[in-house]
Amino acid sequence: MSKEIEIVKSSGNVFEDLGLPNADERLAKAQIVSQIGDIIKKSKLTQTQAAKQLGINQPKISALLRGNLAGFSTDRLIKFLNLLGQDVNIVIKPKPRSQKFGHVSVSAI
Repeated sequence: MSKEIEIVKSSGNVFEDLGLPNADERLAKAQIVSQIGDIIKKSKLTQTQAAKQLGINQPKISALLRGNLAGFSTDRLIKFLNLLGQDVNIVIKPKPRSQKFGHVSVSAI
């Protein structure tokens, strides 16, 4: 006998799907950290070099790149992008009619 597997469509935000509070903020921070990791990798910086450039210690870089975002505000992560030579633009636009509330998203060019 085969068991039926229920498939649930994702909302597009894993934090929301898991029922975690502040899901949009968590997703935005995770997306920013992903960009930070990509920039560090493309720049061929060691964690120690990246830490020096960002004004933090290497264990904090390690924690950040492993997804431990406790203690890192969105503002601080945006400052890290600036310190890594990136401009950050925030765009505000009306939400689609299909959504009850607006949401936060991060994208890179």
